[in-house]
Amino acid sequence: MALFPFCKTSAGPVRVTRIQLVLYCFLLSLIIYFLHGRKAAVSVKPPHPIFHALGMDKGKKMADMMILKAAGQQVPLETPWGTALVWGDSRNSALQRAKFAEQGIRTGLLAVTVGTYAKFIKRFLSSAETYFLPGQMVTYYILTDNPRSLDPPIELGPDRQLKVVPVAELPGWDRLAHRRMTLIADAIRNPIRNEVEYIFCADIDQEFVAPIGHEILGDLVATLHPELYGMPRNAFPYEVEKASSAYVEEDEGDYYYTSEFYGGLVSEMHKLARTCSLLILQDQANRIRARGLEESYLNRYLINHRPTCVLSPEYSWWDSALAADVPVHRLVSLGRHCESLDKQEREQHKC
Repeated sequence: MALFPFCKTSAGPVRVTRIQLVLYCFLLSLIIYFLHGRKAAVSVKPPHPIFHALGMDKGKKMADMMILKAAGQQVPLETPWGTALVWGDSRNSALQRAKFAEQGIRTGLLAVTVGTYAKFIKRFLSSAETYFLPGQMVTYYILTDNPRSLDPPIELGPDRQLKVVPVAELPGWDRLAHRRMTLIADAIRNPIRNEVEYIFCADIDQEFVAPIGHEILGDLVATLHPELYGMPRNAFPYEVEKASSAYVEEDEGDYYYTSEFYGGLVSEMHKLARTCSLLILQDQANRIRARGLEESYLNRYLINHRPTCVLSPEYSWWDSALAADVPVHRLVSLGRHCESLDKQEREQHKC
């Protein structure tokens, strides 16, 4: 009892009052909670490479982020500014699909494919044929430095087209990340803007694994980052360098969006790609490198121009300790998943 001198009475014997008993129980609860927290921290899986790049790979911080994520996980159907937050199997999505189904809309799906990423082309296209706007009019635009990588071409269904847009070789991921917005803006200006009404940009190292329908259509469409969905605002890896064109103030931003999948009306997408391209070029001229490369500029743009449609992490998911627990995986990133695998596992998953 030496640890609790306040429990001793003047008469000598120890008598525990009701208040003191409550205090003991509270202290014991704190000790158990602390020990349980340390055990949970030890069991956390290694962080995804994105967090290494952002300096967020310390075990305690990862454990804290996972606790916050579990506490904040929700399934809202609307954003704070009143636009739809899309879950594919919701009633709202069913109504959206019915609204557009008979309108004869042609949608474009664009992917930039350079260097070794050519190995993902056929898997991407084959899965899109099955799950991306099934039964609807779709034109695939593949921007590539190696058109021969599409030989032999895959067989497409009715009302589906494939158009190859040659681009200059861009070795290295960093160089592609700095040039992709320019390539997209140029492709939309010619020939895309005269051929489709909506255009969606997707990383080529992905696979469609469940149906994606007209519920995704909107003037400006963004997708929630699966590892940052449910996280508090201060966990978002926005650009913090004030000199950067991608800089985000502490009181700005509602969500953190992934660059794996986004789209909208052709006119809106041209504005987005052109603006981001100019911001990237401006920072390059000043020798400034945004922490999230093109994703930083995308998020900066989407803060200034809030999306009219926000897709849940169902539409961009990969296996990760921090990935959102969603009911359906519709578009899965093979590239980000493969980064966490060893050589043998990569061969098994055909990375």
